[in-house]
Amino acid sequence: MEMNFIRRGTGKPLLLVHGIGGSWRSWQTILDGLAQEREVIAVDLPGFGDTPPLRGPVTIGTLADALTEFLRRHDLLGIDAAGSSMGARLVLELARRGGVLGAVVSLDPGGFWQGWEIPVFYHSVDLSTRLVRALQPAMPLLTGNAVTRTLLFAQFSAHPWQIPARAALDEMRSFAHAPSFDELLYNLAYGEVQQGAPKGSIPGSLVIGWGRQDKVCVPSQAPRALAKFPDARLYWFDHCGHFPQWDQPAEATRLILAATSGQPFQDSVVARHAPEQPKVPQAALVAGVAALVAAGAWLWLRKRQARG
Repeated sequence: MEMNFIRRGTGKPLLLVHGIGGSWRSWQTILDGLAQEREVIAVDLPGFGDTPPLRGPVTIGTLADALTEFLRRHDLLGIDAAGSSMGARLVLELARRGGVLGAVVSLDPGGFWQGWEIPVFYHSVDLSTRLVRALQPAMPLLTGNAVTRTLLFAQFSAHPWQIPARAALDEMRSFAHAPSFDELLYNLAYGEVQQGAPKGSIPGSLVIGWGRQDKVCVPSQAPRALAKFPDARLYWFDHCGHFPQWDQPAEATRLILAATSGQPFQDSVVARHAPEQPKVPQAALVAGVAALVAAGAWLWLRKRQARG
């Protein structure tokens, strides 16, 4: 199938793969920086953004098949790639298969949770998405205000008040209107387990980046990712939640360019001792969690009343 995508910049091609609920616009905070050195190709995966859904099941496996076919059709096999969240797991899967991608950067990949982490991931993201859908009429106002933006993105960002309002609104719109979201979320949590790649089986550069304050894919999952992908190098983002391209855009840009350059790099050069971001008052974060809980109770009551 054909996918919607955008191309910017010149140079060696670089593929960007968004996370669940996102679109190519999920990369808008770093797109221009990457395009200064690379020809950036950012796709809308099937069932997200402006690409229609797959006709069959929506899983990591079927999305990997569709993306491989897209790359083959556009003569892009072997392209360097960066993925975020679900897209980060997707580029790991393609790296594992071999012959599809070149150098790979995987930012906070999903799929490495265990035990209690699985239902926590599923129900917390499901609840957040239901809230986002219910609040769509007020979303321009909510994303345009730093305090309410913090409440909306507290689960996903270490300092959500600094996410650009336009990027926040685009993400909330995409989450609410993605027809493949619910099926893929369930399959990510309870479907196929991510397979690994034996040491020495991935010839290209493979870097896994992780935010130290990630509340979606918690940092304790990083060693599990490395255990399944022992050829990978782990890079830590300080003062960063689930999306480095939002919380540390300049650092994320440097990491992607360095990791796909074909040259050795030092973590300290990429990090450049990034200063700690200003903190939002803890009361706002507490209020964000309380708002999610209250919204969940409200949605549950509405559902119960509808049944009654």
